[in-house]
Amino acid sequence: MRVELAKHYGFCFGVKRAIKIAEDSKNASTIGPLIHNNEEINRLKSDFNVKTLHSIDDINDAKKAIIRTHGIPKGDLAYLKQKGINIVDATCPFVTKPQQICEQMSEEGYDIVIFGDVNHPEVKGVASYAKTRTHVVLSVDEVKNINFSNKIAVVSQTTRKIDEFLEITNYLVTNYKEVRVFNTICNATFDNQDAAKELAKRSDIMVVIGGKNSSNTKQLHGICKEFCDDSFLIESEKEIKNEWFKNKNRCGVTAGASTPDWIIQKVIGKINKI
Repeated sequence: MRVELAKHYGFCFGVKRAIKIAEDSKNASTIGPLIHNNEEINRLKSDFNVKTLHSIDDINDAKKAIIRTHGIPKGDLAYLKQKGINIVDATCPFVTKPQQICEQMSEEGYDIVIFGDVNHPEVKGVASYAKTRTHVVLSVDEVKNINFSNKIAVVSQTTRKIDEFLEITNYLVTNYKEVRVFNTICNATFDNQDAAKELAKRSDIMVVIGGKNSSNTKQLHGICKEFCDDSFLIESEKEIKNEWFKNKNRCGVTAGASTPDWIIQKVIGKINKI
C-alpha cells in the first residue's frame, strides 16, 4: 500500500506562532486551550508548565496570561488588563483582522454578519467587537430569515468553506443595496482543503489527523468524506485500526492546522508498519 501526504497539511502560520510564544512563556496560563489539539496542549504543560484555564473566572493568582490563537472576547481582555495581569497575545493575525473589521464597520453603522459557528471561541471573540446588530449564521437559509438594515458588512470564521461563504454573500449582494464583503477565510485553510480534496479523489482510504474539537480539522474530514468513503478522523496513532487498511492500495494522509509534525510522523510510522 502506498502512503501519500497531502500537498498542504498541518500547522498554519498562526499556530506555529502561538506555539513559539507559549514555549517562550514558561509558567503561564492560557485562557481556554491555546490551540485545538489535546496532544500538543499536554506537551506544552509537561515541558513548559503552560497551563490551560477553562474560563476567565479561573484566572485567580495567575501572573501571566496567554491569549489563545482564536482570541477572546473584548470584555475578557479588558478584565485581564484591569487585574494588572501580564498579557501575552497569541491571537492569530488572521483572527485579529475580522475583529478589527467588525469594530470599524459597526462604528460606521453597518449590520454585521459573521459566517461561522456561534459557539466557536473565535466567533465569540470576533462578535464581541461589533457595536451594532450582529448575526452569526451557517447557511443562506438562516440569512433569508433575517430582516437587515440597508448597510451590511460580512466576515467569515477563518476556517469555513469558501463555497458556503459565497452562497451567503451572493444572496446578500443580490437582495440588499449596500453590502461590504470581507473574505477573512485563512489562505492556509484554502490550501489544506484543496490539497485534501485532490488527494481524497485518488485514495482508497484517507486518514485525517487533528483535534476532534477543531473546526478546520472537521472541515477537512468532511471534504475527504465527500470523495473517499473510508475517511477517518483521529487525534493520534493510538486510534488507528488495522482493519481499515485491508485491500487498500493507496492511503492519503492530511492534518488540521493545529496538528504538529511529531504527531503526523507517529501516525505515518504506524500506518507503514501495518
